[in-house]
Amino acid sequence: MIDRFCTTAMRLGATPFRTLLAGMAAALFSLCGVPAAAQNGSPAYILGPNDAITVVVYGQSEFNVQTRVKPDGSIVMPLIGKVQAQGKTVITLADEITRRLEAGNYLKDPIVNIEVSQYNSRYVRVAGKVGSPGLVPLDRSNRLLDVLLMSGWVQDAGSEFITIRKADGKDLRINSKELARGTTSDVTLDAGDTIYVADAELVYLTGAVARPGTYPLKTGMTVSELLATAGGVGPTGSSGKVGLKRGTGKETDADQQTKLEAGDIINVRERLF
Repeated sequence: MIDRFCTTAMRLGATPFRTLLAGMAAALFSLCGVPAAAQNGSPAYILGPNDAITVVVYGQSEFNVQTRVKPDGSIVMPLIGKVQAQGKTVITLADEITRRLEAGNYLKDPIVNIEVSQYNSRYVRVAGKVGSPGLVPLDRSNRLLDVLLMSGWVQDAGSEFITIRKADGKDLRINSKELARGTTSDVTLDAGDTIYVADAELVYLTGAVARPGTYPLKTGMTVSELLATAGGVGPTGSSGKVGLKRGTGKETDADQQTKLEAGDIINVRERLF
């Protein structure tokens, strides 16, 4: 089987052989049920200034280069000179180098491969209450959900709501829990976007509870949910005797289904006996 395959490759030559390989790969993907868009990778990384790449021309080591895309978006190749790389993927850049090598009669049917060794031109900024804030290159995905996962996701002390400052200055606000559940649409990010997770809004729990203290306010959180988060009412407390202080007002009675607002103070009173 392998011998027959290699014999066919030598008889076809380099360019038809590449076509044969592409056809075989497409057939295999189809049999495995892989969508066409996923076969080529999605999204394809677009090269830009300061990206570091390695160009390999198989069997022709004198054409191999390790270089960075220059500020003007170009790279320089032996003999063929300047080649525009900015705005291209590694596949379209390899095709361009192949065309130039053939057009200049330097090589016949060259096989060119390009790999990105450092992703430096296309990235988003992730700041605030995430596991690993910093610059995230858009090399594997340009989707918000994936970028947040690569950044260690939203911390417990972070707000459920994520602010995205787009490169054009517009802001988007996305609920991270809805994003994780798939109940809101994922967002396509562009190079230069900034993702910010602010500190969560807080509520305060005092009195006869297992763990009094400060807690992040979740969307739609009720008194009952806050008490559950805090380990429940203490042995001397009464779940039916809960006080709520909101803003500058006096403490009033609250029931278990009262919805909380940022800054609320919940006080669980003790039983009389």
